[in-house]
Amino acid sequence: MIWEPSREFIESTNVWRLMRRLGFQQREAFLRFSRDEPERFWDEMMREMGVEWFEPYRQVLDASRGPEWTQWFVGGRLNIAHNCVDRWAGSDRVACLWEGENGETRAVTFAQLREESGRVANALKALGLEAGDRVALSMPMVPEILSILYGCFKAGLTVVPIFAGFGAGAIAARLEDSGARLLFTADQLERRGKRIALAAKMPRSVEHTVVLRYKGGSTEGAIDWQDFIGLQPAAAGTAPLDSEARAFILYTSGTTGKPKGTVHTHAGCLAQMGKEMWLAFDHRADDRFFWLSDIGWMMGPWSILGNHLFGGTIFLYDGAPDFPGPMRLWEMIERHGITTFGVSPTAIRLLSRQAGELPPMASLRLLGSTGEPWDEASWMWFFERVGRRRCPILNISGGTEIVGCFLFPLPIQALKPCTLGGPAPGMATEVVDENGVPVRGPTGYLVCTRPSPSMTRGIWNDPQRYLDTYWSRFPGMWFHGDWASVDSDGHWFLHGRADESMNVAGRKMGPAEVEAAMMRHEGVAEAAAIGVPDEWKGEAIVGYVVARPGAAVDGDAVCDTVAEVLGAMFRPREVIVTVELPKTQSGKIVRRLMRQYYLGEALGDLSTVANPGALSRQ
Repeated sequence: MIWEPSREFIESTNVWRLMRRLGFQQREAFLRFSRDEPERFWDEMMREMGVEWFEPYRQVLDASRGPEWTQWFVGGRLNIAHNCVDRWAGSDRVACLWEGENGETRAVTFAQLREESGRVANALKALGLEAGDRVALSMPMVPEILSILYGCFKAGLTVVPIFAGFGAGAIAARLEDSGARLLFTADQLERRGKRIALAAKMPRSVEHTVVLRYKGGSTEGAIDWQDFIGLQPAAAGTAPLDSEARAFILYTSGTTGKPKGTVHTHAGCLAQMGKEMWLAFDHRADDRFFWLSDIGWMMGPWSILGNHLFGGTIFLYDGAPDFPGPMRLWEMIERHGITTFGVSPTAIRLLSRQAGELPPMASLRLLGSTGEPWDEASWMWFFERVGRRRCPILNISGGTEIVGCFLFPLPIQALKPCTLGGPAPGMATEVVDENGVPVRGPTGYLVCTRPSPSMTRGIWNDPQRYLDTYWSRFPGMWFHGDWASVDSDGHWFLHGRADESMNVAGRKMGPAEVEAAMMRHEGVAEAAAIGVPDEWKGEAIVGYVVARPGAAVDGDAVCDTVAEVLGAMFRPREVIVTVELPKTQSGKIVRRLMRQYYLGEALGDLSTVANPGALSRQ
């Protein structure tokens, strides 16, 4: 064990007080209760967090259509905007502290946030948007994203966050699939002192585009943000919505086909995000919470809603974490008195190689991480250099599909390096073998044996794909696609993806989307993508392509095409031009074989491969 909480620390936590209130002395007994009695646990959790309802629910869950289609908090009516903004607006609480890459800072109170989100809600209604319509945002990490989120929720609209670093093709695919009627974006963003056009790359496939003049660029052909909200009144009602009303469509990549739009509800988001902020990150009234993320990834909305449910203060940063120098991140933590800081292992691997003597950062109380498996050296650097061996690292793991976590340590338990602790309260998480039998010691598949409130309500426009992806591998169990193990002391660990998805710097990308991008190169006839270990990103993309007859294809040019379509983050390490791709007798590409060949590993059983020598004929 590398970290053990003191008795004083344990007894000061939210989870300890909840355990005592419910009559539990031991963490294991509390976790069993939360798993085996989900109706009582989630009812108690909503009370514990003080979630406010316009109409109370009459039933915690209804699984009459099967676990795949469970409904939660049946009959209740509520709204995220009421719980996260309206009820805190009567005080002088600060909702957000913000810093830009150029050093500019802003502070936004809940009262100001209620006013601006009201103007957004009124402006959306004035354009004719109605409850259930989708609104996309692809924005820098600026305070206006908060007004957009809560303004949409007030009006009963569904928010579709899209990573601003994606290429135009990836953005267009998500806009088209979601059917968004309006897009919020900005003129430009700034990275490493350079301004990058943002609005200019946005597709014009939506009815309305609203552009924030963030860096003094043009808003020509779109609605200027100030014009959009300027004449609208600040007072706006907050719609009482059914507990199952859509709040988000969040996109994640799969191994086949287009990106998956996961569907999340008002009650589900509050239940899961709030639980994690309250129990795992032990929310306190004076916390200043900073998770280095983007609004286009799950952790952006998660950190915002999870803290604002309790009237907490979040810190947003828009910029590169090592600009103008490698100490930027640590100096901001020191300067703003951050108490809780979360980051990906990839970011720590990069920053640890540049950093000199770090500032004390004495305000830090807890550290967090997510997105990918740790290596022990980077974990120890984070623990020792950033946390000074006094702050536990709460390594959490779940996914966009559940807007939260299957696994996280509670702050009352001892930790080993790289561990995820164990199943999160309320999550019936297991590690199983090929036959769905629980295993301890050997690596197995991460599954969940019971539904939870935040599980996606299907895949947008494709219910069968939802069933095939998450519920078909082990009937009655949610299959998450991760390798996991539990050691002899009961500590849980992750070991990467068990499916063919790639985890690039904590960002999940399916091979199908990369392959489609490679096929945009005019000389490519066939394409396949694999993920391979990478010292900096955790995993890197490697592509294989077959050229069209008579075409001369350059691998670097195909890499350029992928970066243009998907964004620079997903540029392959290399693209290899080959004569043919290895396939099964039925024509399915055998990516496993390609990965083994690239890494120089034993190729194993080739009996199902129609052309096992394909990769040697480059």
